[in-house]
Amino acid sequence: MTRNSTTQRYGTLSITLHWLMLALFVGLYACIEIKGLLPKGHALRGLFLGLHGLFGLSIFGLVWVRLLGRLTPRPPITPALPSWQTGIAHMMHLALYGLMIATPLLAWLMLSAAGKPVAYFGFFLPSPLAVDPALAKQFKYWHELLGSTGYWLIGAHAAAGLFHHYWVRDNTLIRMLPGRSGNAVNPRQR
Repeated sequence: MTRNSTTQRYGTLSITLHWLMLALFVGLYACIEIKGLLPKGHALRGLFLGLHGLFGLSIFGLVWVRLLGRLTPRPPITPALPSWQTGIAHMMHLALYGLMIATPLLAWLMLSAAGKPVAYFGFFLPSPLAVDPALAKQFKYWHELLGSTGYWLIGAHAAAGLFHHYWVRDNTLIRMLPGRSGNAVNPRQR
């Protein structure tokens, strides 16, 4: 998973998956926001909703690869963080992984309970539930709530990376940046 990882940065595969998933999240949220701006009945609403689902299922598939990667050694943050910051970072990662797993599952359950097919690149996922409009509404509520929470989680994750880079001046962000040599050192640490 962390192919070519060093003691100072993540491997190419981990970095690529991290930034690919960010791009998928940007697309996912952009599609749902644009869909919401379009008037009901507009032809493009269906297109943006379909792309939203495609991006969401792609995130769901890739999160399992990312979780496998968490089993491999990660480059340490230098200088080391206080234990309370490490704890918060672990909770944030847990929340982000939970978001990437639970939100698409809720969408699948919502659509199944609504009697709508769930397509992914021409394949249709089986429906695990009987049609139940009331249950579909409940799943929709939780899906949208988690989706809205995702804005905050992703924003806090990005803000923490920038805080560590510009204020704490450790290697938290540098470890995940693409295009750096394996021996890159934060210039602020010199």
